[in-house]
Amino acid sequence: MFDLTGMTALVTGASGGIGSSIARSLAKQGARIALSGSNSDKLRAFRAELNDEFPHDHVEVTCNLSDTTQVEELVPAAVDTLGKLDILVNNAGITRDNLSMRMKDEEFEQVLKINLEAAFRLMRGATRPMMKARFGRMINITSVVGATGNPGQANYAAAKAGLVGMSKSMAQELAARGITVNCVAPGFIRTAMTEVLPDAQKDALNARIPMGRMGEGDEIGAAVAYLASKEAGYITGQTLHVNGGMAMFS
Repeated sequence: MFDLTGMTALVTGASGGIGSSIARSLAKQGARIALSGSNSDKLRAFRAELNDEFPHDHVEVTCNLSDTTQVEELVPAAVDTLGKLDILVNNAGITRDNLSMRMKDEEFEQVLKINLEAAFRLMRGATRPMMKARFGRMINITSVVGATGNPGQANYAAAKAGLVGMSKSMAQELAARGITVNCVAPGFIRTAMTEVLPDAQKDALNARIPMGRMGEGDEIGAAVAYLASKEAGYITGQTLHVNGGMAMFS
């Protein structure tokens, strides 16, 4: 079940905490991965690690998502290297937190350019090869704050909410061609960034979560692997919330 053998995937932000967990989960199920990110050294090291663990001849494709030309070239490069593209995971993102009244134009623009515009460009680029194959899985990593909002993150929340609306629109456009478009919305996930927080702050965060703990990267990876599978072929335009009950949606 959820066997991805013979399938290929492009994962952005692949060397980060959640991104590397997503790549591992897909590779564990048999997929061959094109790892993308802006730090070529980190990508190269992670590719070697992934190939040791799941030897499917994974590749890396460096891309700066703030550079429109590089973004437009990423999907063709992945298709050329992998031979085809079955799964696109838009995971990469940045934050530039600030209260709205103090937020600079560039802080707003940078977050939307990388978190939303680049995702659109990659989805648009993946549409043609997926339509030709009459199969595809597009999965966008959003956030619980895209649904709830969060003080100091008007830009980030807007970008993540935008991903949800965009995914629903494209899901309707592409469903007849066997392409599904869905989102995974993580809550608080344990990463290298959260590990350096003071214990008191961790306790305060955990108190907001009914399960009493932060999520793990592989729990996000498992959700992505499911939505990428053939078994999830009748699910499209949906957001799978993985947040330990921190926010519950009907």
